[in-house]
Amino acid sequence: MIMEKLIVLGTGNASVTHCFNTCFALRHGDEYLLVDAGGGNGILAALEQQQIPLEQIHHIFVTHAHSDHILGMAWMIRMIGTKMNKGTYQGTLSIYCHKELEEAIKTIASLTVQAKICRHFDERIQFHVVEDGTVLDILGSRFTFLDIRSTKAKQTGFSCVTSNGIRVAFPGDEPCPDFLFDIFRDADWMFHEAFCLYEERSRFKPYEKHHSTVRDACELAQSLSIKNLILWHTEDKDIPHRKERYLAEGTPVYAGNLYVPDDGEQFSL
Repeated sequence: MIMEKLIVLGTGNASVTHCFNTCFALRHGDEYLLVDAGGGNGILAALEQQQIPLEQIHHIFVTHAHSDHILGMAWMIRMIGTKMNKGTYQGTLSIYCHKELEEAIKTIASLTVQAKICRHFDERIQFHVVEDGTVLDILGSRFTFLDIRSTKAKQTGFSCVTSNGIRVAFPGDEPCPDFLFDIFRDADWMFHEAFCLYEERSRFKPYEKHHSTVRDACELAQSLSIKNLILWHTEDKDIPHRKERYLAEGTPVYAGNLYVPDDGEQFSL
């Protein structure tokens, strides 16, 4: 068995209204690892549209505490906890995050979700604290969790090697920092944020928000010899033409396979 697919649940930044906040699932057989949960109950619609049953999500990784990544966790906990209480969810839910994020998720849930669900914390809903360099086997693949040293909010990305040797680089939702270059170099896949086009940087001001442009991300991937590059965490002002415009800016500077997915697209890894 291998981690077969990447399912893109959302592709937008924090303030989007024409697509969902960036989050995704990695599928291995009939099981899924969810990475981030978006900013609200839109995560439930995104999972339903991709026909991902909650009963088949037993692993969730949360990168950091910004609202567009963490608030959907209240809904995941509520819905999975309800299924636990009804006897329709088997086993445990494992949530992977750094220590401060564990406390934040538990606080948000305790304020918004019934006690009869939160009682599963540390029993059937288990938190696994990951630090810089933590290595874990999840659904047949080996993850090395990496503190990206964000100056905005503590954030964790990962380097992953699937059971068939595919290397995946995910530096979170900020530009890949230079101290991770050697870890990510020559990866088969990189998932990277691209807030906007370089030509529209004066309009969207990505650098003030510590984000990349399409050209920046593609130049980085080219320098690291990345084979396949996925760009997301974007603005949403022209979704119907986003793909073609981003590809037009990125392909002249990146020789690998460049993808600008819409919400709901899937990729075989």
